[in-house]
Amino acid sequence: MSPEPLVVRGDDAGAAPRAPERFWAILVTDPPKDEAGEETRPVSNERRRPTIDDVAREAGVSRGTVSRVLNGGHWVSDGARAHVERAIRSTGYRINPHARSLATSRTGSVGFLLNESYERFFADPNFLLILRSAADALAEHGMTLILIMADTPDERRRATEYLTGGHVDGALVVSSHRDSQELLRTLLGAHLPVVSAGAPLGFESQVPYATADDEGGARAMVEHLAAAGHQHIVHIAGPQDTSGGTGRLRAFRAARGDRYADEQVAFGDFGRASGARAMRELLSRGLPFDAVFCANDLMAAGAMDVLAEAGIRVPDDVAVAGFDDAPVALETTPALTTVHQPFDRVSREMVRLLLEQIGGGTAAPVTLPTEIVVRGTA
Repeated sequence: MSPEPLVVRGDDAGAAPRAPERFWAILVTDPPKDEAGEETRPVSNERRRPTIDDVAREAGVSRGTVSRVLNGGHWVSDGARAHVERAIRSTGYRINPHARSLATSRTGSVGFLLNESYERFFADPNFLLILRSAADALAEHGMTLILIMADTPDERRRATEYLTGGHVDGALVVSSHRDSQELLRTLLGAHLPVVSAGAPLGFESQVPYATADDEGGARAMVEHLAAAGHQHIVHIAGPQDTSGGTGRLRAFRAARGDRYADEQVAFGDFGRASGARAMRELLSRGLPFDAVFCANDLMAAGAMDVLAEAGIRVPDDVAVAGFDDAPVALETTPALTTVHQPFDRVSREMVRLLLEQIGGGTAAPVTLPTEIVVRGTA
């Protein structure tokens, strides 16, 4: 028996406000067991759901006519279709997804696999932006997006079993780290269509992906800082087991050329607190610097917190620039100069690539352009 999903809906007792129905958030768990170790299932008290026969009786048509309306309305008169549609509304009939799955070999669902902790998911609004845009794009095709968290080895095991257990038609993999490579390998071995947000390190030629131009955007920002007269630029880099972290550091090195030195770089994990730690580390080294380029906006905000504590004025003493154009970029004082990532377009391209694979086609990687957004920090 494969792991079962615990569905978190906005209308659950004690839950947060109702989530949009275009996606479900689930925690993949092992099936519950009784004291003897046997799997248990809850008894349902739900009322009998309306059937096609109920709709046919209400509409005064045959069962076959209802079926044809549900499958596109071919060979059905306008009058009969109107009667069926009214009957569907009055009976509250909904298509049985399990029956449709048996008939089409499709589930109508896509997994949104996030290889991050719950803390990172709630702290970084970029994940929600990608999730929401992907859910909207799939909803246009009548498909549901299922959020699956897989940060720890045990969570990745359960997520893998769920994704390869016939519950989804494909998976969108977000924030892929090197330690999630075995998971990707297993999904590919199961012939599950997969698309990554950002280049999946080690699988660039095997897994299609949609990404913003990390290197181009980072290099443009470093050149922008240099053109503004900043001679001593340091970098707070992202995690080096992600394509965004490695690509933006690579661009910083290339843009600085023979002015680059390893001591100009401190590392964070894309979280705000890690940006603060990295900024303290750079200050402790005693290096002279007049600008700092951070690999994302949250780390830039953390760096600005530390600079303010140290009495260093932004941008008068030190210019600060980020990457993402996340909501936090408008919350800092002054507002953050940053590199805009087109998250909506990235999400929609991911969905397009995945649907191409689900439909039996092939998909090629897509890289989307970025742009500098100049605000008050640089």
